[in-house]
Amino acid sequence: MKVLIVDDEALACTRLQKLLSEIDGIEVVGEAGNGTEAIKQVHALQPEVVLLDIRMPGMDGLEAGRHLSTLENPPAIIFTTAYGEFALDAFKSHAVDYLLKPISREKLAAGLAAAGKPSRAQLQQIAQENDSARKQICVIDRGDIQMIDIHNIYYFRADSKYLEVRHTNGNALIEESLTTLENEFGELFFRVHRNALVDPNCLAGLSNDKDGTWQLSFQDIDDVIDVSRRQLGKVRAMLKG
Repeated sequence: MKVLIVDDEALACTRLQKLLSEIDGIEVVGEAGNGTEAIKQVHALQPEVVLLDIRMPGMDGLEAGRHLSTLENPPAIIFTTAYGEFALDAFKSHAVDYLLKPISREKLAAGLAAAGKPSRAQLQQIAQENDSARKQICVIDRGDIQMIDIHNIYYFRADSKYLEVRHTNGNALIEESLTTLENEFGELFFRVHRNALVDPNCLAGLSNDKDGTWQLSFQDIDDVIDVSRRQLGKVRAMLKG
């Protein structure tokens, strides 16, 4: 079984390395010190299980776990945490694997044997219950991983089975639903159409084209987004502040 260790504390990584070396059939393929590095390592090394610390600088383990759950072939995840560090009831209620520090060899072996792949929905529910929204969106483009800061995104627009993400450095496609993103980022993005969410802080104005379609323009880009008649009143009120 190939295992990736993710923890920002060197001593914790060393301890896990030692414990794993005492368990038959385990190969440690690498280590990562934060969530962003973990995603890149998983993509490159294809571990079967990730031991994922929750509290880390930058992208924490829970956010990294949500990104990992969107991969085509996601690894099994075991979250690791210290006593009182996180709301463990959420993990229990959503059947997501976790180990409390300090971790014993017996519990680690048992956890690896039973490790499962948490779904995106499970991790999203835990995040909501712990008031933890992602700070970035993960994009995989031709084998490369790109992390886009949520505050650098102008809009999300549904396009067939994909979502277009328009950001400060261009466009990207992801496989997430608008409803999921609206539930997670409802305080940052505003629904203007059944197929679009926009960042109100990036808007320049509202206009009516020659065909009678209402459209929103943006401050720094030439794109426009259609506004549905159903949402027009809410959009006008939002623009007025």
